[in-house]
Amino acid sequence: MPQTRGRPRSVESPTGLGTAEDVLHAAGQLFSDRGFSATSTHAIADAAGIRQASLYHYFASKNEILLALLVGTVSPSVGTARSLLATQAPAAARLWALCAWDARLLVNDRFNVGSLYLQPEVNGDYFTEFHALRRELRQAYGQLICDCGDENAVEMIDLVLGLVESVILLRRRDPDGVDDHTAGLVADGALRLISFPPQDFVAAREAGVRLLAALPDSAVRPPG
Repeated sequence: MPQTRGRPRSVESPTGLGTAEDVLHAAGQLFSDRGFSATSTHAIADAAGIRQASLYHYFASKNEILLALLVGTVSPSVGTARSLLATQAPAAARLWALCAWDARLLVNDRFNVGSLYLQPEVNGDYFTEFHALRRELRQAYGQLICDCGDENAVEMIDLVLGLVESVILLRRRDPDGVDDHTAGLVADGALRLISFPPQDFVAAREAGVRLLAALPDSAVRPPG
């Protein structure tokens, strides 16, 4: 994770959020545009407006930068899932809210960092923290799907997650074609995917919208 101290910089912070965020911002764009392997720390430092040597005062390696970006695409949703699992609201409403939140997080990630999930480097041991968070999120989806009464909950988890994460590919195809409204449509689709009773759909959705509105919005935009 990024360090809190570093050497003074010679130019103003491009993001206004400090050097560590400048590095994440620059890396997010470069990783998404060029790919992880094709991006050097020199290129990241140059885009962030700092010297390459200064970058290492904030991040020990390029892997550490990627890890911070990846964790930023899932950690907020894990926190939201924990909160939703602790409430007494109907399971379908909580599932709707989690799907909408998770999809909205991916929609609002400035550089679509989720597109890096399938990079071969991400399978390495260095990214254990990221994979542990994804497993916890997957388990939360499974619990909510099961609580909705779906007899095939285990089989449905990856289908629901795949639907939520489909916004990543939609953004690559049409960057301007997805927004917060898309996140709501994804959540609607998740309830239909698990064959939630049509007669109860509207009530579940409305309750999910209320739950979503009550959640803090500050975590929706991850680093990048």
